[in-house]
Amino acid sequence: MPALVSYLAAELRRRWRAVRDTKDGGYSTEAVLVTALLVTLAIVVIAIIALKVTSKANSINLG
Repeated sequence: MPALVSYLAAELRRRWRAVRDTKDGGYSTEAVLVTALLVTLAIVVIAIIALKVTSKANSINLG
């Protein structure tokens, strides 16, 4: 079991080093912020549409 833990730790260190050494090791902060902003905007738009549809459905007179 200790050999497995040692191997996994070494593999994790090797992969982390490989990611750090590449120029494009992940998304930039700007890309993450823009994506988060777009997701937030989409959630707000969906909420507004849902409220308007619910309001309109409740205003229908059935009888």
